[in-house]
Amino acid sequence: MIILGIDPGLAIVGYGVIEAQKGAFRPIDCGVINTPKEDTVPVRLNKIYDGMLSLIERFKPDCIAIEELFFNTNITTGINVAQARGVVLLACQQKGLKMYEYTPLQIKQALTGYGKAEKKQIQFMVTRLLNLKAVPKPDDAADGLAVALTHGQTARLGGLFGIR
Repeated sequence: MIILGIDPGLAIVGYGVIEAQKGAFRPIDCGVINTPKEDTVPVRLNKIYDGMLSLIERFKPDCIAIEELFFNTNITTGINVAQARGVVLLACQQKGLKMYEYTPLQIKQALTGYGKAEKKQIQFMVTRLLNLKAVPKPDDAADGLAVALTHGQTARLGGLFGIR
């Protein structure tokens, strides 16, 4: 099963692509979709949409795993991230992908067994589970892999996390 993991954002969308087979994971690719802050929000959303379509075409994933939003104190930033997440979901829906969503707490629990794990602990586990030589950079790419791994770890429970 090819899983495309997404860490949504307006400035940076992190992605990770893995193959999950019988409890073993193989990294395929990871990276980011960047949008310049000088562009208007509609232009940035269009770049994210086009970037997602390109990823789907390139990797032909069986499903997408996406991180749910967690709003902190800056509601304006949260709204922009929600718009970017919506564009990601739209692209995946139009391509007929099965979609699953995970909270930051669920991702931390799936990878470390502790829901309040720190970013470095998550990055360590991503590196270990995928037998990588170093932590993927930038952090958003590592986060995309973490989301994909979370789905790989919990796929047998997929019905609980499905959104399509």
